[in-house]
Amino acid sequence: MSNVLDEIVEGVEPWPGIVSVMVGERMPVLLGLDIGTSGIRAALFDESGREIAGSSIRSDHGSATYDWATFDAEILLDQVGKTLSTVLASVPVAVIEYIAISCFWHSLVGVDERGYPTTPVFGWADSRAVAATYQLRSEFDEAVTHARTGCRFHPSYWPAKLRWLRSEQPEVFKATKLWLSFADYLAYQLFAEPVTSVSMASGTGLLDQFTCAWDQELLAALGIAESNLPEVARPGGKLLKLTSTYAELWPQLNAARFFPAIGDGAANSIGSGCHSTERVSLMVGTSGAMRVSFKGEPPAQIPPELWCYRVNRERIVIGGALSDGGGLHNWIRQTLLIGHLPDEIESELELLEPDSHGLTILPFWSGERSTGWNPNARGTIVGLSKQTRGIEILRAAMEAVAYRFALIAKALEPFAPDAMLIASGHALRSSPTWIQILADVIGCPIALGETPEASLRGAALLALEAAGKIQSVEKLSVRVETVFEPNMTNHVLYQGALDRQEQIYKQLLT
Repeated sequence: MSNVLDEIVEGVEPWPGIVSVMVGERMPVLLGLDIGTSGIRAALFDESGREIAGSSIRSDHGSATYDWATFDAEILLDQVGKTLSTVLASVPVAVIEYIAISCFWHSLVGVDERGYPTTPVFGWADSRAVAATYQLRSEFDEAVTHARTGCRFHPSYWPAKLRWLRSEQPEVFKATKLWLSFADYLAYQLFAEPVTSVSMASGTGLLDQFTCAWDQELLAALGIAESNLPEVARPGGKLLKLTSTYAELWPQLNAARFFPAIGDGAANSIGSGCHSTERVSLMVGTSGAMRVSFKGEPPAQIPPELWCYRVNRERIVIGGALSDGGGLHNWIRQTLLIGHLPDEIESELELLEPDSHGLTILPFWSGERSTGWNPNARGTIVGLSKQTRGIEILRAAMEAVAYRFALIAKALEPFAPDAMLIASGHALRSSPTWIQILADVIGCPIALGETPEASLRGAALLALEAAGKIQSVEKLSVRVETVFEPNMTNHVLYQGALDRQEQIYKQLLT
């Protein structure tokens, strides 16, 4: 990764952040919606991609989810509807021209002939398809399917989930007419059309990344037909219209052009200004990911540590994902640091010396994706004693997550050898100490971007680019808020701790 901060490249218009916009000055033309694993965000944007001040709404999932593993489709749909109604009421506007959505990747829900859910919405953290994962690995040359689909065989993806459902819940499998992501289910309910974007389809593990079509070899092995999957939207496709029920509820959206939802990770990269090999996105929210996005075709071979999806038909995104990030941070705070205020916790974390706690943690409370893709991996704490304090466990867990990011960064190096790391995500914005730990562990500067809601902004910009309202997302950059320089003395200490973590990983999980 580069040690040079190039905040704004020549010829690129900087993103000024959220601006105060009166409706009379800049009319909102786009409704943006970001459906994440922890909550929903929505806002209105003008035609240049600037968020309308005062229009942003956020709601947490609450009872709609359980540990980010499963969601109730109808509760989540109702929450989306309430969020849209609230944001449309926030600014008096007659008509919205476009609807742009980002949604969490890898979800799966079945629907029957009437369009009712036959299953809950299975999220990436649902790990029940372990046996199916090993079956698929024994039946296929995983390196070949990985290169073709961009995905390893893993419980997070559709092939293992579908194989598991067919085996364990045959009546449900038989009663299901369509297999959809939640984003596709939302489109089906709003527009009565089962359509998905190439971006959302690319995160299923069932899409041929080169042809942008459903992979026939995998479909045959799973016992499903292409008619059981949503249509992959094509450029210049037909304008979808709201059903009469929703048209009456939201008259401002009756003439809006709907862009099929894109994966939240792709939207986050674009929204944080990481749209070329010059910048790598490092995001920590509930989970975590490191990604590089650029125009072009997928590589012929993908490192086994990484995945490769699509932003759209012109851009790809390569990276690695961690199942534990801010979610693990919150779990430790709520379990071991009850009653401690966030500011107090942050101050105590900052005072602790690197790797001074005597602990080695495998941060797999929600399982492992990158870099080992072990479907049986679970969280481990080695080195506990009666003297160990809760704050030390939290610090050790944050360092442990940083070590996994260092392994992803190493695998990504050939794709972005001189890139600046750009940090985003609520978990990192809430903890400068964690960003500094990451900079020290990886050994390069990390810049905190100015945009707080990168996924929401990214979906809006890609839609406006497709509509011809902005020339290119590459023409807009994100200003850097703060740069965290690495402490190379700490880096050496952390390298020893990373080696120790890898040794324990091999002993317990290989």
